[in-house]
Amino acid sequence: MSTVDLKLSLHQLIDGVSDNSVLEAVYTLLSKATANQEENWYNSLSDKDKASIELGIQQADKGESIPHEQVMSEIDKLLGRA
Repeated sequence: MSTVDLKLSLHQLIDGVSDNSVLEAVYTLLSKATANQEENWYNSLSDKDKASIELGIQQADKGESIPHEQVMSEIDKLLGRA
């Protein structure tokens, strides 16, 4: 996936998120990345981690993701908070 394609996909994913905490987390991550361009955290990841991220992006692009609210609800049930 080219840089342009990746940026477009990120824009589309962000536009689809309504959970403010997720948006704040993305904002924090991108703010740190742009503030410190010399240190690219992605380059420090293992090939396995990079492949996992790429797979996740591909799955999200196909609509094969689970909404954050559903995940949190399931976690709350597992932890006995629901």
